[in-house]
Amino acid sequence: MKKEKGDFMNMTETRDISVYIVEDYKLTRVGLRAMINDFENISVIGESEDAYNAMEEIKRLKPDVVLMDLGLPGMNGIEATQKIKADLPNTKVVILTSHDRGEEVIAALGSGANGYCLKDVAAETLAEVIRTASTGACWLDGAVANMALKLFPKPETTDILNSKSNGDIRAQLTERELEVLKHLVEGKSNTEIAKELIVSVHTAKAHVCSILQKLCVDDRVQAAVKAVKENIV
Repeated sequence: MKKEKGDFMNMTETRDISVYIVEDYKLTRVGLRAMINDFENISVIGESEDAYNAMEEIKRLKPDVVLMDLGLPGMNGIEATQKIKADLPNTKVVILTSHDRGEEVIAALGSGANGYCLKDVAAETLAEVIRTASTGACWLDGAVANMALKLFPKPETTDILNSKSNGDIRAQLTERELEVLKHLVEGKSNTEIAKELIVSVHTAKAHVCSILQKLCVDDRVQAAVKAVKENIV
């Protein structure tokens, strides 16, 4: 939704989500800046073509969300993400890249990234990614989720019924929560899950929160990883 000048007087109760872009291609930066500044209550407060120059600005500006490319000159996006999360743990980092290899997804999440999104993402989805990340939740693009999860080691046994830890976890989840967990593994958002299950987004979000609590994980990416590693779904 485009922000009109007259609307700013009515936005006193809603603080803008501040975004910093790290991207080496100028045309991509320009396009992202224009797109993001058109989102309601989301604003770009800075940008850089490389991670070295970005680091000092990010420390000074303290953005809510950093959109980080992977293939940067000099310091790559994974190393930059590690440094940002070490210096500014409250700043969320979303990897926005054309790289879709599972190894890179795992490395990015391991560095502390709060999300992984491909550059061909639709505008409305990017807005949701930024808003989701700003709350502390994680976002994993569905296009790369399955590739990344295939890299995790297979369980030692496929006998689900006789696996005590697995059985204990499954027993805690309702049938509906197991359905939602399957969609989390596929990298779907709360909105997409709601559409699949024909429920409200609020209900889908409530199921996700319950799943995170029962699996003893902090976010939806960890839930998906645990579901695959322990063969829950």
